Amino acid sequence: MTVAATTAGRALDGRAARAERTRDAVVDALLALIEEGDLRPTAQRVAGRAGVSLRSVFQHFEQLDELHAAAADRQVQRVFSMARPVPREGPLDARLDAFVAQRARVLEAISPVRRSAVLSEPWAPEIAKRLRAVRRLGRREIERVFEPELTRRPPAARRELVEAMTVAASWSAWEALRTHQDLSPAQARRVMARTLRALLKEA
Repeated sequence: MTVAATTAGRALDGRAARAERTRDAVVDALLALIEEGDLRPTAQRVAGRAGVSLRSVFQHFEQLDELHAAAADRQVQRVFSMARPVPREGPLDARLDAFVAQRARVLEAISPVRRSAVLSEPWAPEIAKRLRAVRRLGRREIERVFEPELTRRPPAARRELVEAMTVAASWSAWEALRTHQDLSPAQARRVMARTLRALLKEA
């Protein structure tokens, strides 16, 4: 490879790295604004927070929907980094406590971004798709952790129980407890645990 080709390659690598940093800064800026309570930040505010021009925002994201989708992907990565598999063996009370502790911690952390995503869900197909995927993951975790209790029930009763537990451990329920009923995180966690325990131990 010639010196000129090597220099040109380095220049291209440098531009690609700068572009990636700018893209990351824009996504981080959007998430930061949302977490501070600005649930529908404009491109202008995102650009200002990222320290880039408005033109730079639209060079990387032709539409704001694309930016919100990228932010949703980043948020999913954050959730995965926070979550650890809850054992499905052992006493029910120990598994339930571990499940609720982790679910409450994750739901509390994602609440600002989830509020923004739910606002966008009706008109943003990519956001809606990601929310459906996250909800499916939440349901599957319930089925995995509480498999011993679920498999003892007839199929119809098992389906109803999974549906009830999925709702009780959902972000929507957490938001109702925290925002509408004005409970502290600890209080909301105890309510979730009480509800799930009652569902699992019913005859």
